[in-house]
Amino acid sequence: MRSHLDMALALAVLTIGLILLVFSADWFIEGAAATAAHLGLPPLLIGLVIIGFGSSAPEMLISALAAFQNNPGLALGNAVGSNITNIALILGITALIKPVPISDEILRREMPILILICGTSCLLIALDGQLQFTDGILLMIGFTGAMAWMIGASLRDKKPQDNPPDAQKYSLIISITLTLLGFLLLLASSRAIVWGGTEIARAFGISDLIIGLTIVAIGTSLPELAATITAVKKSLYDLALGNIIGSNIFNGSIVIGIAALISPTEVEPALIYRDLPIMMFLTITLFIVGTRVVTSSSGIISRKEGLVFITIYLAYNTLLAASLF
Repeated sequence: MRSHLDMALALAVLTIGLILLVFSADWFIEGAAATAAHLGLPPLLIGLVIIGFGSSAPEMLISALAAFQNNPGLALGNAVGSNITNIALILGITALIKPVPISDEILRREMPILILICGTSCLLIALDGQLQFTDGILLMIGFTGAMAWMIGASLRDKKPQDNPPDAQKYSLIISITLTLLGFLLLLASSRAIVWGGTEIARAFGISDLIIGLTIVAIGTSLPELAATITAVKKSLYDLALGNIIGSNIFNGSIVIGIAALISPTEVEPALIYRDLPIMMFLTITLFIVGTRVVTSSSGIISRKEGLVFITIYLAYNTLLAASLF
């Protein structure tokens, strides 16, 4: 009787979290875009820093909680799984709804930084099969340097047309309020989704690493999904891609770094030989997709490529499911 009540509660929390997520994402994007216009900041910078940080807050929270509870497998699975989900599932779904252009600035600056950050985290883990305290320090230093450089470059290259004309329909106070309220609701809704999904998964005896790579990764990536789709529908493409790239940079450095600093540990071999290569493959593929269009100086994630990303994601999760048996 008790287990049935627990399962019903988990399902209820999961459902409420999903409903709340839809409304909070729209407020978050509206507020962030309007705030960018008032402050004269380009949406790409807002996407990379404010929304990238905000939508990665659930991953950081989960990573810290899991590490404090001596469960770094969940923390690492969350970070790596979120990066895989952000590119393969979220960008895939978004491109099916509306093709997403990739600007020259993103291809020249942000994508190489993302590849460097993710490559460094993979190398540090794969070299000795461990997540060490010094790895966390190096990742934190790398993140600080990368963010400082990207923020400076974005501010130097800011163009007047970066801000959409309707973004200033709110006052600055209302814009900031919408952003903060949307962020807080995104955090609460994603936490509810993660808790409900994790409780359901554990009831069926699924391992913490697989939970981190799937249930928790999807749950903590839902803010990115909602924010990216909302931004693309408003034709704020730099903001949408900045959200994904910024979030993946946070995941590959800060989220993994938090786990390393709190709870250094030996890493499961499956993460090194299966999940990290998939993450790097998708990251590099995204860069290739943006540079391969010969008729334009910038690429585009088309509906066909979105379908390919989703197919890769489904194949990857099929591989994970097969590992349970």
